[in-house]
Amino acid sequence: MSGLQLTSLELVTHNEADVPFLSRLYASVRQAEFAAANWSESQLNVFLSEQFNAQYRYYCQHYCTDSFNIIYYKNQAIGRLFVDYWLDERQDIRIVDISLLPEYRGLGVGTHLFELLFQQAISLGVTISIHVERNNPAIVLYERLGFSLKTETDEVYLLMVWRHQ
Repeated sequence: MSGLQLTSLELVTHNEADVPFLSRLYASVRQAEFAAANWSESQLNVFLSEQFNAQYRYYCQHYCTDSFNIIYYKNQAIGRLFVDYWLDERQDIRIVDISLLPEYRGLGVGTHLFELLFQQAISLGVTISIHVERNNPAIVLYERLGFSLKTETDEVYLLMVWRHQ
């Protein structure tokens, strides 16, 4: 999959028809985390489906979903980029979630999307923030892109922030 044409990426606002894809994407991201649980495949699938449904409901209830996008590459759904624009007193673009199918990770897709968000943040004069689990390997990418620790929100999540230098 080398030579990915990043100009072929497209962000399309999600809708209810995308929920099955989003559920599969969620499972692809979380499956390895629960592999050691020694559950049957059907038990794992039920658990991941329930977890996805709870997360999705929470996101839709607590964030503006206008910029909850499916990432397409050459007309194929490959991930999601959920963003909320907090342009009130917080002056922040919140990355609610960014996820890619396994075969599209490490190819520059995430970096490209972050660079687009950085340009938006610069033009709006705001920061970008993201919550990330402490053990998420993406922390290395976020730090490389200029995110720094803002606060430790609890034992599981860190809040990272990007500011234009």
